[in-house]
Amino acid sequence: MERRSRRVLQQPPAVVKRWVRFKVVAWAPAVARKIFRWRSRLTRFRRKRALEGAFNEVKNRAIRLENSPFRASFAIANLALYILLAERDIETLKVDALSHQDEWTRKLCARVILLTIHELHLDKVTGQTLRDAMEEIGASDEARKEVAVALREIRSVQEKVRKEFVAIRNSAITHRDPNALLQYRSIRNLRVDRVFSVAAEFYAASDRFVGLVPKLMIQSSSPTGLLRQFLATEEQK
Repeated sequence: MERRSRRVLQQPPAVVKRWVRFKVVAWAPAVARKIFRWRSRLTRFRRKRALEGAFNEVKNRAIRLENSPFRASFAIANLALYILLAERDIETLKVDALSHQDEWTRKLCARVILLTIHELHLDKVTGQTLRDAMEEIGASDEARKEVAVALREIRSVQEKVRKEFVAIRNSAITHRDPNALLQYRSIRNLRVDRVFSVAAEFYAASDRFVGLVPKLMIQSSSPTGLLRQFLATEEQK
């Protein structure tokens, strides 16, 4: 190796420059991934701790409310937990999607991220259920508008995933195309950086909603909010 390097250095300057450029191009992606993985440990650790704290708080609240007469409070906690579950899955996958040394692992993690965003069926936990919950707790008009905007942003990201990644979704994510070469080419051509960009948009939108949860919980836990929920439950009996 040392003799080879010495021979290269004895070549004309143009040859040496080409050799250096070639080596940099060959090494740069791997070095960049290692640097990102090292630097992301701190930011990922901080975000992971914050996400786990929010997740556990909402999960415990949902468990306490599950069989209570306060159905609106449970509906809000359930929706927040539904979104946080997806966030935790994506958080677990995103570092490997960007920085794992094995390309197939990176693209597998990216595909699972796309699947997680795509399969988030918000209509099952929003719709009339959420409207009734907001009415029962006496949510302010401002809170209702903020919730609507946050959920609209999440749906917008999902629509972007459906349009931009429809080919790989139909060939190598939710379905497996019988044409194995089509599967392979779809995976090969998947741009992980685009997946990460969409995942960042999903984080921003979901964080906007999760940030509203404390306000909704305060309104649902007020004496007026609890009374309204109790009376609504009694009327259903």
